[in-house]
Amino acid sequence: MTATILCMPFVCVYAPFEALFLPFTSHRKIACSGIRRGSFLRKIVSAIDHSRRGLVLNILVVNAGSSSLKYQLVNIANNKVLAKGLCERVGSEQSLHKHGIDENEFVYKLPLPDHTAAMRVVLDILSTGPNAVIKDMNDIAAVGHRIVHGGEFFKESALIDDDVISKIDDLAELAPLHNKAALAGINACRALMPDTPMVAVFDTSFFQTLPQYSYMYPIPYEYYEKYGIRKYGFHGTSHRYLCERAAAILGEDLNEIRLITCHLGNGCSITAVDHGRPIDTTMGFTPLDGLMMGTRSGSIDPAIVTFLMDHEGYTPEEMNTILNKESGLLGISGISNDLRSVREASDAGDPRAILAYEMYSTRVKKYIGQCLALMSGTDAIVLSAGVGENCDKMRRMIFAGWQPLGIILDPEKNKQRGFERIISSDKSKVPIIVIPTDEEYMIARDTYNIVHNRSQIVPASHYGTK
Repeated sequence: MTATILCMPFVCVYAPFEALFLPFTSHRKIACSGIRRGSFLRKIVSAIDHSRRGLVLNILVVNAGSSSLKYQLVNIANNKVLAKGLCERVGSEQSLHKHGIDENEFVYKLPLPDHTAAMRVVLDILSTGPNAVIKDMNDIAAVGHRIVHGGEFFKESALIDDDVISKIDDLAELAPLHNKAALAGINACRALMPDTPMVAVFDTSFFQTLPQYSYMYPIPYEYYEKYGIRKYGFHGTSHRYLCERAAAILGEDLNEIRLITCHLGNGCSITAVDHGRPIDTTMGFTPLDGLMMGTRSGSIDPAIVTFLMDHEGYTPEEMNTILNKESGLLGISGISNDLRSVREASDAGDPRAILAYEMYSTRVKKYIGQCLALMSGTDAIVLSAGVGENCDKMRRMIFAGWQPLGIILDPEKNKQRGFERIISSDKSKVPIIVIPTDEEYMIARDTYNIVHNRSQIVPASHYGTK
């Protein structure tokens, strides 16, 4: 079944109903079979209505956790955040809703029994009352959902339908806390916004270009075939943003340069990007691998796991908790997973805090060195996230001793905070760049591109229609 739809100022040429929201392919007729025609017809009617009133460019970005729901409403035309907030402790009696931008944040204590209730509160505050930024749900063009694990199914962001939801659910075994929570967010939005198109943006999709020799583990091959055990990589949306911004700052084509991107926050990862394609990254089968983090151990000798299980009697679940929630900066310092608290103790002379600082910086330095070796150099090193953007002491420790390699940190530039900047010396052969990451913008942009730019709705002017 096909349809030719004419509307001003847009024309949809020989597009099947579902093709409005599929990636742009061609202007040929496409057969339509096995689709939920009613749902897509409603979306077509909605799209036509939007075109009459002016193109809607507001994207709602949703990041659902097991007991939280973080959101931003982004106008994609100017990358302006219209509103943002966080629903915390969803499902408990202590649930909270924080809404507002920077110093204008308000905190509301109200019952949020589940993600649907939380999303209802979010949509209400966006469209009603003194804090309203939209008139109604028609002012939201689409919803973009952050999904941690896309496995090998998703090499790029995808329009959400029943098949996508099924695959996200199938992958929950690899990311049980994250994917199940994301599905709760998707289902909440579908229940409250049934006619609004939605897109899944995957943390792992950026790394689907990793060569096989990088993503395979040296264990029996049958476990890859049976369980999909391989390196997937995470923080991909952040690393993708950092690459694009770094290329713009350098005035270079991303496909012509080598970059080392470092996402250093409570969770940490480093990626080697060679001519626009990731060739290795530190996180692996799960986000536990690689660098020392706030509460995660990062890479350790695997025999430690079985040793502790044998000697302490830990179950697999208990070991998972120790390595994911009780290790890293918290486990070594005994103080906190927050580097700011560890720094205060370190500056005061606490020996375990000093050790935690040294271990963290040494591991970052080591993995940057591995990336340098893999690519035979780099055109820039990029730092981002809470630690990478804000901690001058940690940056100073990471780049100490790199002068023989032509990588030289400028002490005064390193003290600056709060904006994109090059912090390397003018004598440095390799720029060191600090870039505040913006994963929400990337999710909003992907969502817009899939729902609008890549659809088969094209400006009427493209065909000379008047």
